[in-house]
Amino acid sequence: MNSESLIQRLRHGDPVIGTLLVSTSPRWPDALRHSGLDFVFIDTEHIAIDRTELSWMCQTYSAMGLAPLVRIPSPDPYAATMVLDGGAAGVVAPYVESANQVKSLRGAVKLRPIRGAKLEQMLNGEPVEPGLAGYVQAGAKTRCLVINIESVAGIDALDEILAVPELDALLIGPHDLSCSLGVPEQYDHPQFLSACDTIFTKARAAGVGAGIHFWGDVDQQVGFLKRGANMLIHSGDISLFQKYLCHEVAAIKKATGMLVQDSSQETIQV
Repeated sequence: MNSESLIQRLRHGDPVIGTLLVSTSPRWPDALRHSGLDFVFIDTEHIAIDRTELSWMCQTYSAMGLAPLVRIPSPDPYAATMVLDGGAAGVVAPYVESANQVKSLRGAVKLRPIRGAKLEQMLNGEPVEPGLAGYVQAGAKTRCLVINIESVAGIDALDEILAVPELDALLIGPHDLSCSLGVPEQYDHPQFLSACDTIFTKARAAGVGAGIHFWGDVDQQVGFLKRGANMLIHSGDISLFQKYLCHEVAAIKKATGMLVQDSSQETIQV
C-alpha cells in the first residue's frame, strides 16, 4: 500500500493495520514481506535512529509497498520536513494539544515545499496562483499527516484540531493518555475507554482516520476496532520478540524439567 492508498483508506474508514519497528536491521524488510501489514510505524521519538538509517528504512519499505509512517520526536514542522525528505510516506506528530500545532504541521507536510510568507498566506486561506495551488494539492495527496492524541488537553481541543484541513488521522497513545486521565496503564478502565470512544467517534464523524497503538492481547485490539478505530498499530518488533521468546523458552524448560531461577533467585522446578 502506498501513501495515497493509505490516506484514502484512513479517511474512508477502511481498516488498516501496521506494526511498530525500532530495529534498524536490514533483515527486517524481508521478514515483513508476507506479513499482511498495510504500513509500518517507525518511532524516532523514543528510539535513537539516525537520518541515514531512517532514510534507507523508509525507502526500502516504500519499495515493498509498506507505507512508512515516522513518528518525529516532537510536533515540530522542521522535524516533519526532515523525515519526509528521507522518504517517509507520512508523519506522526506526538502529544499534540492544539489546532495551532496541527496548522503548523499541515504546512510542513501538506503544503511543502512552500515556506515563509507564502506558506502563511496559504495557511490563512488566502488565494495563490492557480498553478501553485494545483501543484501543492497534488503533492498533499501523497503525504500522510497523523497526530497523536495523548492527553486530556488534546481531547478537549479535538473540535478545533479536527477543523484544520487535510488532517488524515488521529492516533491514540494509550500509555500517555491513561496517565493524563489519572488511570495509568488501566486500559480496561471505563474512563480510558470512554476517552477512546470520544476520539474515535469525533475523528470518524470528521472523515478522519481513528487509530490506536496497542500491545495488549488480540481481543483487546479487536475491541478497539469494534469501538470505531480503523487504524491499528499492532504491538512492535521488540514486544513481539520478547513475548514469543519467553513463551517458547518456558515451554522448552517445562518439557525438559530444567531448573530456572525466579526473580528472587530461589531455585524452582518448572
